[in-house]
Amino acid sequence: MRNKTAASYALLVLGTGLLVFLNMVLGTAAPDDPSYQLILTGIRLPRLLAALVLGGALAVSGYLLQVFFGNPIAGPFVLGISNGARLMTAAALIVLMSGGVHLSALGLVGASFVGAGAVTIAVLVISRHTGKMSVLILAGVMIGYICNALTDFLITFADDRDIVNLHNWTMGSFSGMSLKTVGIAAAITFVGMAGCVALIKPVGAYLTGEEYARSVGVNITVFRLMLILVSSLLSATVTAFAGPVSFVGVAVPHMMRKIFGTTVPAVMIPACFLGGAAFCLLSDMIARLAFSPTELSLSSVTAILGAPVVIAVLLGKNR
Repeated sequence: MRNKTAASYALLVLGTGLLVFLNMVLGTAAPDDPSYQLILTGIRLPRLLAALVLGGALAVSGYLLQVFFGNPIAGPFVLGISNGARLMTAAALIVLMSGGVHLSALGLVGASFVGAGAVTIAVLVISRHTGKMSVLILAGVMIGYICNALTDFLITFADDRDIVNLHNWTMGSFSGMSLKTVGIAAAITFVGMAGCVALIKPVGAYLTGEEYARSVGVNITVFRLMLILVSSLLSATVTAFAGPVSFVGVAVPHMMRKIFGTTVPAVMIPACFLGGAAFCLLSDMIARLAFSPTELSLSSVTAILGAPVVIAVLLGKNR
């Protein structure tokens, strides 16, 4: 078991490293271009670092939600949590921009966190009233549609000069990131991951059963609150900086369970972070290069890659 885990980690690290290299060197700019060095350090490097940090955060957020709901299909996008974060961030941006006020990066994360938390609470209330996975998924999708409709409604009131930027952001993208903003995103993600490390033992006990977790001293109420707070912080950070990115939080944890052959949190949490980073690096590279110079929406690519995994999980549950 240990050999398989070590081999899986080695392959994942090598794969992620290869994707980092490819993201750095592939593109339309030639090495003899006078601005080539600036393109590498000022555009491609921040972008790939954002994919690493935010992709990892999103996958871990999805894993925590799957633990919390005991549901293999739970994830920030499927349950509408990313859409709630998107709505509140867009609202904060539009209201403040119309008043000529600049919103800081922490302010963006705060607004996104409020939206993610509100939708999570709504989904939690619904889950208490139904044990059916199909009903929970449908409720999350409907909440997502409502949040998207409200976001689109708000965007109609944005200034013309801001509409393009807002539209691009709502489609999900790692472009336009600077090393400074990546640093802020990484610092917030580090806080969230520190919370994950603190939750490793309680999560392991909780996966064994709620009664067992109580018997070994886990305060279930506090544990669930911490789980939701950490998951919301991670998904809110992604939405604030990159917009809503679909299916990563659902698909990657399942892929990691298949690759590593375990559900042990001490293995799964770092595996999900690495897997999410690799998944987003690959998706962003496809979005950037597939139809260059036209760039695809990041969420479109992650949906194409991630949706088949979700369908496979649903079919497996049916069988």
